[in-house]
Amino acid sequence: MVTASADTAQPSMRFPQQPRERIAIASYPFRNYLAVRKDALGGPKLELKDFSVHVAEKFNIRKIEPWSEHFRSLDQTYLEEIRASVEKAGGMIVNIAVDGEHSPYAANKAEREKYVAFSKQWVDAAATAGSPSIRSNVPQASDSEPNAQRAADSLSQVVEYAATKNIVVNLENDNPLSEDPFFIVQVIEKVNSPWLHALPDFANSLVTGREDHAYQGVQAMFAHAYNISHVKALETNEQGKEFRVDMPRTFGILRSAHYKGYCSMEFDSPGDPYKGTSELIETTLKYLS
Repeated sequence: MVTASADTAQPSMRFPQQPRERIAIASYPFRNYLAVRKDALGGPKLELKDFSVHVAEKFNIRKIEPWSEHFRSLDQTYLEEIRASVEKAGGMIVNIAVDGEHSPYAANKAEREKYVAFSKQWVDAAATAGSPSIRSNVPQASDSEPNAQRAADSLSQVVEYAATKNIVVNLENDNPLSEDPFFIVQVIEKVNSPWLHALPDFANSLVTGREDHAYQGVQAMFAHAYNISHVKALETNEQGKEFRVDMPRTFGILRSAHYKGYCSMEFDSPGDPYKGTSELIETTLKYLS
């Protein structure tokens, strides 16, 4: 539950203590089953507004983390319908994972401005849909190597706006080139706002093959985490090589950081996402208990 008002100096969320209540289900692993923008309305795929009921039936979990591609539009009526459906199911959106194409650190100013405008749209969407936060991705720029100062300048504009809407912005260690965990931490520290935090992903940084760097990076991310993290057991690189997460080690990092936020199940491996998500839930309950 979000308890802060839009004029507070920092976010103030009350997180549940019971392990199962700290678990959310990401919609991304179910992208073959959920409708996206380009799909026909009324087709065989599950609509996002029904996802909370679906995961409650399948997993006895009522909190969700939708992916931006699963929103058919950002129309206010549509977003209010999603919010009402989630609340009717006794659920909650804990974060929206937003993927865009524009880079916040591009050398081209117009590109950076597009990033800021796009992110603000999703801040508004989160406020309407009832999500306390968004995860804003950091795509690679076509004209620049990662630049922490330019990224921080762009994020500062987004975060300043997000604060007026009581929305937290999170950055994830995802793309190994543009979202290295230490780069993300550098950007967060430059912005230095209570409305900008890290979203530590258990597995993404392992695909570089630099295991120590990955775990140290996750530790650095958890030091800046607030309300959302991604639990994965496995990640596969573009060549099909599998990288398995040391779950005791990573949950140990989570505990050492005194992280109180949500753990979103993001199964991202070959195989059945329902079976994989159930196994992630079981593992998470074990280590959070």
